[in-house]
Amino acid sequence: MILKTPPMGWNTWNTFGENINDRLIRETADVMAESGLLEAGYEYLVIDDCWSERDRDPETGKIVPDREKFPEGMRAVSDYVHSKGLKFGMYSCAGVRTCANYPGSFGHEYLDAETFAEFGCDYLKYDYCFKPQNFDGELLYRRMGLALRSCGRDIVFSMCSWGSDDVWSWARSAGAHLYRSTGDIEDSFKSFRDIALSQLPKLASSASGCWNDIDMLTCGMYGDGNVGTESGCTDTEYAAEFALWCLMGAPLMLGCDLRKMSGATKKLVLNPELIKIDQDPECRPPQCLPWGSDMQRFVLFRHLAGGDYAIGFFNMCDREAGVPVYLEQLGIPLHSGYGLKLTDLFTGEELPARQEILMPKVPAHGCRVYRAGMVKVK
Repeated sequence: MILKTPPMGWNTWNTFGENINDRLIRETADVMAESGLLEAGYEYLVIDDCWSERDRDPETGKIVPDREKFPEGMRAVSDYVHSKGLKFGMYSCAGVRTCANYPGSFGHEYLDAETFAEFGCDYLKYDYCFKPQNFDGELLYRRMGLALRSCGRDIVFSMCSWGSDDVWSWARSAGAHLYRSTGDIEDSFKSFRDIALSQLPKLASSASGCWNDIDMLTCGMYGDGNVGTESGCTDTEYAAEFALWCLMGAPLMLGCDLRKMSGATKKLVLNPELIKIDQDPECRPPQCLPWGSDMQRFVLFRHLAGGDYAIGFFNMCDREAGVPVYLEQLGIPLHSGYGLKLTDLFTGEELPARQEILMPKVPAHGCRVYRAGMVKVK
């Protein structure tokens, strides 16, 4: 199978951690199906770590779902998720144990792939904790990649090695559909800013079929949950986070409690114009144009299918500031006679064609994002 555009969905970890159960998954599936999320493209519902018993079944060797959390078994949960038109995802680990100390898939890759297929799994997030030091991580991921291909079911392979071992240089050849390139995100401005900036030099390795995964989104968490922080983020900061992920063509895996989404969060993550940028079929990485040497202000400029462009102005400063870019830097000199006509993707406002320089005022920790078309000015 081929993922032509970055996957979109929801994952349990950011908000719920180990506090997951059958009811949560079913209620979340209901929300995804009924709130417009599925229609917008959020199709994967993924159960992260802590779903199993602490030990494998002694007779079969299989990983067994926690009998208290999932009393009807995982197939029943999967069937319910599928009944809502969604796809079902699960979690395991390349090590002996998972990151939360549940059974990992080390040495059990083919058995576990068959088990996930029996559960009706469509997506596997595969972590990197408790790997024996003398084993090559690349080989272990290749092993699970082959196991998934042999299990009789199409399963998206989401490698989660946190950017270790130069993963971007070999993930595609290991059969991965996406690969984590960063450490774990926290619900803070500093966390998502640092993660996004760390991957700007590596975005050319992300393309149709195998995507650079910069972790689940924290939009709408407001400091609550498993990766919550005392400060959380503001709606302005969440808008910048979501826009960065979209301009960078990253997977859009939500992490807030979808049952409690604020109006601002729902409007943001359902913004059709931003989603179109993330899901653009040409799958081109953006060009980054910093203003100054400290990356406090920068512009991302991305070619889109159909001849349009996406242009995002990001202000990481603690105060409002203009974020400039010379059109000459984009390859549009004044003597060309061309300029850019802009449509604000948050407000819908259309701006007249501009030449030479663009410099919108951008709020602290915020962004301005436009769809741009090149037009003849003179």
